[in-house]
Amino acid sequence: MQSTESLFENIRNDFPILKRTVRDNKPLVYLDNASTTQKPNQVIDSIADYYQNHNANIHRAVYALAEEATEAYEATRDKIANFLNIKNRQEIIFVRGTTEAINLVAYAWGRTHLKEGDAVVTTEYEHHSNIVPWQLATRANHAKLEYIGMDDNGELILDDLDKHLATGKVKLVTFSLVSNVLGTITDAKGIIEKCRAAGVLTLIDGAQAVPHMKVDVEDLGCDFFAFSGHKMLGPTGIGVLWVKKSVLETMSPFHGGGDMIREVHKYETTWNDLPYKFEAGTPNIADVVGLGSAVDYLTKIGMDNVREHEIELTKYAIEKLSAVKGLHIYGTKDISKRGGVVSFNFADVHPHDVAQIIDEEGIAVRSGHHCAQVLMERLDVAATSRASFYIYNTRQDIDILVNSLNTVAKVFKL
Repeated sequence: MQSTESLFENIRNDFPILKRTVRDNKPLVYLDNASTTQKPNQVIDSIADYYQNHNANIHRAVYALAEEATEAYEATRDKIANFLNIKNRQEIIFVRGTTEAINLVAYAWGRTHLKEGDAVVTTEYEHHSNIVPWQLATRANHAKLEYIGMDDNGELILDDLDKHLATGKVKLVTFSLVSNVLGTITDAKGIIEKCRAAGVLTLIDGAQAVPHMKVDVEDLGCDFFAFSGHKMLGPTGIGVLWVKKSVLETMSPFHGGGDMIREVHKYETTWNDLPYKFEAGTPNIADVVGLGSAVDYLTKIGMDNVREHEIELTKYAIEKLSAVKGLHIYGTKDISKRGGVVSFNFADVHPHDVAQIIDEEGIAVRSGHHCAQVLMERLDVAATSRASFYIYNTRQDIDILVNSLNTVAKVFKL
């Protein structure tokens, strides 16, 4: 593997937004990649090219533009299959993002398969998108929502899972592969093996994993897998849900309308083949094309290289941040079990104040509960500040962050 330093040194040139300045002409230091990533020229150009040269609806016409648009749209499905080692392209459904993907499962699978007294199990460090849909689904079906707890290192207590599975009432276990707040990398295969032995289905929220490390869906062995395009250099409003075909065939449609039908009569309808049964209406064609370009871009870099670069940055960041007076870092200290996310707090300083002060230096970090209020309750804090890294970030970005946080410490006399 070539040096990640040499591999990544020219990547920033592909991202036009990184050339701009903010706040009195300060260079932009973008460290909010867990929220959304910036887009390279290759992705931006592919979307523009679609609208300039190929814009037409898909699956509906035989003229040239329609054939080109359909080909580009379906090519992305094949790219996703190759990228994640998915054997059957019929199992790949385009959705608006991870949130819609999980809601689709909660509705289209949950309303049929969850019964009174059943349980769905999730974790204390989930994003709201992997909690709220299950609150709605279990409430509607008179089932229960249970949790796997978390230890003080930010890792799941899998004994809790064993206790839940022992009841014989669990129908689904759903969890994020990487926590969007702590960066904890979940022992997915360990959880899936336990669930498979108990005859329980598993859903993985891969939003914080697919952009940052090599993911092999076939090897994981889960039943549902969801992720978003905008966190992996792609456009907003596009994501992917993968469902094992044997499970997908038991699910009712999520939306009704054009393209998900085979025939419509006055009082009955028959459904289209998979995956189109779950892709109603005119899809987000241009952004599917853009997602395909993002996959091409990451494939060219190599996901092992992406992961190695983020390990180096995260290790460096934790070392430097640990020396900032009064700053507390959350999550495991084991870098091998951690993604490129570092959440932290000063003891008596609200994260919004921290973010506002360092914003004056052009630094973009997220402050708040990060759509993870259950986790905030577990940590006994209202909010944290979060720095998250990606392929275009550098050690210099981290140095600028640390210098700015030292200023915060001085301002508040910590």
